[in-house]
Amino acid sequence: MVNKLWKMDKWMLITLLCLHVIGTIAIYEATADTALHGLHVNHIILVALSCIPMLCLGLVDYRILISKLSYVLYAVGIGLLVVVMLIGENINGAVRWLNIGGFQLQPSEMMKLATVMLAAYLLKKRAGESLRLVQDLLPICIVFFIPLLLILKQPDLGTALVFVGVLLSMLWIGNIRATYMLLCVGAITISIGSICWLYYTDQELLAKMVQPHQFSRIQTFLDPASDADKAWHVNNAMNAIGAGGMSGNMGFYLRRGFIPYAYSDSIFVVVGEHYGFLGSSALLLCYFMLIYRMVLIVKQSKDFAGAYLVLGILGILVFQIFVNIGMHIGLMPLTGISLPFISYGGSALLTNMVAMGLVLSVQLHKDEPLLDMPVRGKASVLHITK
Repeated sequence: MVNKLWKMDKWMLITLLCLHVIGTIAIYEATADTALHGLHVNHIILVALSCIPMLCLGLVDYRILISKLSYVLYAVGIGLLVVVMLIGENINGAVRWLNIGGFQLQPSEMMKLATVMLAAYLLKKRAGESLRLVQDLLPICIVFFIPLLLILKQPDLGTALVFVGVLLSMLWIGNIRATYMLLCVGAITISIGSICWLYYTDQELLAKMVQPHQFSRIQTFLDPASDADKAWHVNNAMNAIGAGGMSGNMGFYLRRGFIPYAYSDSIFVVVGEHYGFLGSSALLLCYFMLIYRMVLIVKQSKDFAGAYLVLGILGILVFQIFVNIGMHIGLMPLTGISLPFISYGGSALLTNMVAMGLVLSVQLHKDEPLLDMPVRGKASVLHITK
């Protein structure tokens, strides 16, 4: 066991430590002199506790987890999402949490990993060969869309979009035919284009098709000048990041309460305003290093299941990082997505650390004999080119 711990990717662990340090400092700055002061101490405790499942999972052979538990974990996750619909706790008009002994559990966070694990198990059966429409694509899409629809009912559009992004990334690496991928991308493009067209031509019809808060966010993104109150959050976020300059300031916007949920979803604004371009660059550099180490693990993996598992987790992280930062600099509509390892939140932090444990497991067991992986022809683990 000690030998395995020593063989874990040290650069990845150091990068995670740096991210947690940045997150703790940012949470402290976001809550200092407020009613939530001291939240950074809770964050440190949560980080320390979440390291236990991360390291334990890293020692367990991921192939056993995928082959024996993927269906079980997926079923449990779906069951918890149904329970949330029935007896979930309503916070700010959204029913996403289960109150368990004072701890607010958000099942949709763990459902991301359960879905990726099951998708990796289904994809590895093809051993890199081209995915078939009915036998492969249809089951995998169903695996993603069941939790997606349940999460949309909470409502939680941000988390639901993560499932869409991860599905597309896993299908592409899983060797989907270019024609099918073009159809998927085309359908998404048409949907987005239709929303934009309806907004400018028939807002009444669009308002009937989406939730009121979703329409508000669409309006804020497409036409910020239409309603200064609705664009208040995004405008203040961009102004705060811009005011940070090269090395940051004392937090004019943050201290005056202009940044809602600064300790959670809007924590990138805290980094941008307090530590400026240099602090934001340091954060992005840490993310780049983490992504780089994960890509290396994928390239070194001799097992399709391991490669797909890490790529699915990579898709979750990249999508959340891009959307969270993008929505605070005006590139994406505002939505409820946390910044991995930086935002405060027990369920999200635990999920991300468990995900890193699975990645470390793939890295540790990459040189061990394969359990049941048939290799058909000369298929490669990665299909970067079509």
